[in-house]
Parts: sequence; C-alpha cells; structure tokens
Amino acid sequence: MEGSVKDKAQDAVRDLGMPDETKTWPDDIYRSFKKNNVRQVCYVPDGGHARLISQCIADHELITTSLTTEEEGIGVIAGAWLGGQRSALLMQSSGVGNCVNLFSLLAACTFPAVIVVTMRGQWGEYVPWQIPMGQATRGCFELMGFPIIEMDDAKAAEETMQAAFQMAYGGGKSVGVLISQRMIGAKTFSK
Repeated sequence: MEGSVKDKAQDAVRDLGMPDETKTWPDDIYRSFKKNNVRQVCYVPDGGHARLISQCIADHELITTSLTTEEEGIGVIAGAWLGGQRSALLMQSSGVGNCVNLFSLLAACTFPAVIVVTMRGQWGEYVPWQIPMGQATRGCFELMGFPIIEMDDAKAAEETMQAAFQMAYGGGKSVGVLISQRMIGAKTFSK
C-alpha cells in the first residue's frame, strides 16, 4: 500500500482546493467525536469528508462502516443507539434525498443522531446536477423535524459540533450539521 492514511487525507484536502485557513475543520470534528464518546462512524466515501474519514479509519477505537448508500447509515445510527453507543453519519448533500424515508425511523423512535453533511450545489458549484439537491438539503431535514446547524466558519467547527452533540444526546434529537461548500472548496478542473 503506497502512502499512509494521513498522506492520502492530506492529498485529498489539497485536491479539493480547500482554502488554507479551513484545513483544520476535519481535525476539529474528529476531536469532537472523541470528546463526545462517539464509538461508530459510518460514511459514504466523499471528497469533502476525506480527511475526517481517514482519521476515523485510522482510530482503532472507532468502528467505521463504509456504506454503499446513505440510507444504510440510518440503520447503523439506530443500531448503535440500541446497542448503547453514540455514532455519527457522514455524507454529501446529494445523499440526503436518499434518506428522507428512513429519517422517519429516527423521528418516530426519537433516536438521537448527528448527521454531518458536506454541501454541494452552493459556493462556486460547476456540476449542474449537484445544485438541485444542494438547494433542497435543508428542506429535507426540516420536513422531518430535524434541527439544523450550519457550519460556515472553520474556526467554529469544534464548537458547532459540540452544539450538535448536546442537542442530539442531551436533547434527544436528530440533528443535521451542514458544512458549507465555501469551507470545503469548490471542485475545479483545469486543462
């Protein structure tokens, strides 16, 4: 295997064109997972979450599950909670629409959940099919009664996540954390 997990994460961050001042937010989110006793992290592979996913995989105290589709993560969240563990689900905004039906499970059973979403279809988006779901993501969460916390300041990432965990595990809510595309950087292609 060429390169370490850390090297691959750094390459992923570099490839995204993420502004230098925002490169620490994945580290801050990872620290918040540890601080809030998250034991399971599930994810659909995503460039915006690449660094955070790599950190979670490298941590042998965390159970990480790579999903084939986002709605599988709702089952992981429910199972983790029923098994006495805290979890987090990582996905891109394009996957939120896949989960609306299963969000009803979280709402009806009042399972606490923290769902961290990297946004597309916002800041400088060049892929036209990312825009509709990027614009509808907030509405999908609101439709199911989720509180939404927007993360648009990299310096406030750990504080933002702490608020989400407090609402979820203190207040018994499922919470959507939306990470602005401005923070992750817009993908570009050059000739």
